[in-house]
Amino acid sequence: MRTILLAHVKRVVIKIGSGVISNSAGLDLDRIATLCEDVHQLRQRGYEVILVSSGAVAAGKADLGIVGKPKTIPLKQAAAAIGQSRLMRAYKDALRQHGLKAGQVLLTRDDLANRRRYLNARNTLMTLLEYGIVPIINENDTVVVDEIRFGDNDNLSAMATNLVEAQLLVILSDVDGLYDSDPRSNPEAQLISEVERLTPEIEAMGGIEGSDLGTGGMVTKLKAAKRATLYGAGTAIINGRTPHNLLYLFDGHELGTYFLPARDPMAARKHWIAFTKKPKGKLILDEGAQKALAERGKSLLPSGILKLDGSFERGDAVRLCDLNGHEFAKGVTNYSSTELSRILGKKTKEIEAILGYQYGDEVVHRDNLVMNTSDE
Repeated sequence: MRTILLAHVKRVVIKIGSGVISNSAGLDLDRIATLCEDVHQLRQRGYEVILVSSGAVAAGKADLGIVGKPKTIPLKQAAAAIGQSRLMRAYKDALRQHGLKAGQVLLTRDDLANRRRYLNARNTLMTLLEYGIVPIINENDTVVVDEIRFGDNDNLSAMATNLVEAQLLVILSDVDGLYDSDPRSNPEAQLISEVERLTPEIEAMGGIEGSDLGTGGMVTKLKAAKRATLYGAGTAIINGRTPHNLLYLFDGHELGTYFLPARDPMAARKHWIAFTKKPKGKLILDEGAQKALAERGKSLLPSGILKLDGSFERGDAVRLCDLNGHEFAKGVTNYSSTELSRILGKKTKEIEAILGYQYGDEVVHRDNLVMNTSDE
């Protein structure tokens, strides 16, 4: 069955967690070598492979005398500055043994939130694949701040799946997959082999705990799976510490947890709006406008906006909320907060008279609007 599910896959994003390739002493070079051997085998089978790898902080923290997770962002950035080159050197040396070359791509969420930079990143990655280079993506921890962080590389891997239009996301973890309860405390916990849809009940199984080496636990992996499957890519969570599990997965073995892609996936641009473009403000809509968007598939007009919150420019994403402040949609605005403060509640025919110009009748066009998936 797993072979049938993966039969359409040509391009795969593989997320490698810190707990897979590092330990308390630093990088596990033998495990990196084994993973790169698997990458070589997948390439030989005709797959295009993109890696999203954690491990830079784990590789550099020992030089700073850090035990466990760095407690501040500056410490994390310093550890990443030390460890990033070590991580890439380890991959380059391991891939070279198989005649492969690596290309490093460091990203922040701000890079992907801007549509032009998003497309530039995509073009870079596609060019690397075209020339037979293995792209290795990581968050640019040395310069990132809270406002432009991905949060964890699970999240980044889901965004990368959309970015490169991959058909599969494989998350290599230090656990075998998703269990119906915590296997560390419950020896009777059962591994869930397949998930058709990520319901709130399934998400609750993820818990909240992470490892000492990484920033994410199972909960972040489930969020990544949800985002990837909504785009239309299948997602597998498997144990990356077991040698050659990657190859076993592509051989069709039933291992780990496989999340089926959504039956009605989002278009790439709408997925980008929903999950990559960070909202800068909030619009409170009247009941009529909310129903027009949610039930009749309409665009948002200024007459339906009661108030706004935040400072944003034309082209930024905004949250669309009901009278109680509950977000039910997200979209890209055609007007800045300054402009919108002058035209909210007004008829479309009044826009040009008030502003002296007009970008369109719609504040948020239907094509640039995504109804809430309950993921955020």
